[in-house]
Amino acid sequence: MLTYTYPLSAFLMVIIPLLLGIFLARRYRLSWGLFIYGGAAFLLAQLFHLPLNAILTRIIPGLGQGGNIYLQAAIFAATAAFTEELARYSILRNKLTTARGWKEALMYGAGHGGTEAIILGFLAFLTFINMVAIRNHPEQVAALSPDKAALVQQQLETYWSLTWYESLMGAVERVSALAIQISLAVLVMQVFLRENKSWLWAAIGWHWLVDAISVWSVSRFDIVITELIIGVLALTSLMIIFALRPLADQDEDALAPIQPAPPAPSPPASPDLPVEKIDQTRYTEP
Repeated sequence: MLTYTYPLSAFLMVIIPLLLGIFLARRYRLSWGLFIYGGAAFLLAQLFHLPLNAILTRIIPGLGQGGNIYLQAAIFAATAAFTEELARYSILRNKLTTARGWKEALMYGAGHGGTEAIILGFLAFLTFINMVAIRNHPEQVAALSPDKAALVQQQLETYWSLTWYESLMGAVERVSALAIQISLAVLVMQVFLRENKSWLWAAIGWHWLVDAISVWSVSRFDIVITELIIGVLALTSLMIIFALRPLADQDEDALAPIQPAPPAPSPPASPDLPVEKIDQTRYTEP
């Protein structure tokens, strides 16, 4: 079963954000440029996020593998929140200068979270290919040093020991992440709609809280419970998205165009008769 569910999960991670983009583009007549710029914001953030994490891991004791989980949750969540939200804000401020609306924020956030999901989907599929190759060629593991062989064997056993529904959790998590990323884009968009930079701090704070809870949950619970917790955060994100939806957009979707009532049928016209014929049609006493 895992032979089918692992690639299915990877496929869903790629196709779901694309389908969301298609829906938003058609529903609100939005440009795919917003989606692409959202992806650019994610990639731009990683240019700072990944090196920053590597540097902090070296200089802060307890931040590496096996370190203090509370410290890891706080620091790694902070680096993700600051780099991604500042990148999102920077592109909106300098490139997407005409994108100023709730609908535009939806597409922009979908591009940010969608690009992340697509990249992770391809990586998940490559991991599946490697795990299949290693399982089918055990001699490759035997050729490694004892320490490396033991590590690879442990990873192999863990990978193929999951249940079918656990192997689909990657796709489930990406759906939740899309909702969270869109809520963050909506929050950052408020900086320009309301001309108040406090909304940028609100986005950074919400991003930090979500990531910190996620990192902590992974170390404390199994994968299903962790995804349920992230799902609650995603539902909260949906509440943020619709709470910040302008009334004009709500009215536009709620009210269908009112069609004018058809005109009442006019009575049939009387036939034009000569005067003498009219006299003949009158009732006369015998």
